Amino acid sequence: MLIFDRSRRGRAAHAQLLPEFGESPAIPDYLLRKTRPALPEVSELDAVRHYTRLSQQNFSIDTHFYPLGSCTMKYNPKVCHDLASLPGFLNTHPLGLERTGQGTLACLYELQEMLAEITGMAGVSLACAAGAQGEFAGVAMIRAYHALRGDSGRTEMLVPDAAHGTNPASASMGGFRVREVATNADGNVDLTALELAVGPQTAGIMLTNPSTLGVFDQHIRAIADIVHRAGGLLYYDGANLNAIAGKVRPGDMGFDVIHLNLHKTFSTPHGGGGPGAGPVGVGDKLLPFLPLPVIVKDGSRYRMLTETERPHSIGHLVTFAGNVGVLLRAYVYIRMLGHEGLERVAEFSTLNANYLLKKLVEAGFEPAFPQRRAAHEFIITLKRLAKEHHVTALDFAKRLLDYGVHAPTVYFPLLIPECFLIEPTETESKEALDAFVRIMAEILKEAETDPDRLKSAPHSLPVRRLDEVRAARHPDLAYKSE
Repeated sequence: MLIFDRSRRGRAAHAQLLPEFGESPAIPDYLLRKTRPALPEVSELDAVRHYTRLSQQNFSIDTHFYPLGSCTMKYNPKVCHDLASLPGFLNTHPLGLERTGQGTLACLYELQEMLAEITGMAGVSLACAAGAQGEFAGVAMIRAYHALRGDSGRTEMLVPDAAHGTNPASASMGGFRVREVATNADGNVDLTALELAVGPQTAGIMLTNPSTLGVFDQHIRAIADIVHRAGGLLYYDGANLNAIAGKVRPGDMGFDVIHLNLHKTFSTPHGGGGPGAGPVGVGDKLLPFLPLPVIVKDGSRYRMLTETERPHSIGHLVTFAGNVGVLLRAYVYIRMLGHEGLERVAEFSTLNANYLLKKLVEAGFEPAFPQRRAAHEFIITLKRLAKEHHVTALDFAKRLLDYGVHAPTVYFPLLIPECFLIEPTETESKEALDAFVRIMAEILKEAETDPDRLKSAPHSLPVRRLDEVRAARHPDLAYKSE
């Protein structure tokens, strides 16, 4: 039910009315409304009940198991939110940050340095507002690097066929032609195909390791050598850093630039829970090009570098110091865990993934790469069900919702037929994983004996199966009164 359906003329929540302060500002007549806005008229109790019920209908990591592959939807410790909300942080005005927010700047500076150490990079900027903007910043720095050297012929960006969909989009936005590179049957980048693709036109390659196929590329140093010999640079998509944080550093693998999803790896709010943060780290070659602001320490005080001090910077991508509240949550998370704690995160996320993979195989599911161990996520393929029972990965995912489990990522990466990309994360207990296996096994049995049950799922949610193509192409977002 929409809030408009609860509306009754004359009802209001008078206790919430704000007092009027003096005269209203002078607004020209032609800008004034001629009719009252069509807002719902409800009591305070009706409004509270309506929005509370809506919140209870949402899937979230605080209420459900959420194994969304390649997105690391893990629990956000509440202490991170509490400490980032201390009055000293909240009450600092961004325009006076260097004068009255030295404590905030000190935390952000330390976060920069910790992220540089974790990734093996020479420097970090916290500026970017989310992972996609971090990607764009990485591509922009690669372009600026080649441009400053007068190497204008580097017009191509290599992207593996298993890459995140935002990688080719970011490369294209950065002005590059995208050239796809194949992966082989083991899930590694095909080195022969890479050798044939590189040349004087190669600006760089965009990939993540572990990849979205759920495996760690066994030839990452060879990839780095091939691209560097051709004069290109390596960009690291940080979406899957949760598998290796504290264990392996992208800088040591040979990467020149990386973006980090603090709202994935470092447990700040994700998706509808709040804004993102996508800091970028760079090696020595790209240090001059880091986006601003970059925070430095002068003696006992902290300040932000200016365009004059960094003339080759790609510039400002956000206002002020970025999403500071999100950055502070990540700062608390890292300080709380320490190096040993980050290692445990990687160990348990990988352990949970491999345990879940083994149990699902025992239950009758087919892994996409049976010869490989999982990183923090893995892929099962439902192609047998599609062929024998005409049940698709989408049908299976919709049925999972009836059991109170958010569906894993489906149909990505695209090169795996009827793909289920599953990431349990380190914050889930063995009991939660075992319950998920039981649910998957039960749905598998349903698919084989009563496939129509899956094809018409979900059955228990407020919203049933939607025409997703129509919803995407013709969204109806405006309320129209009868």
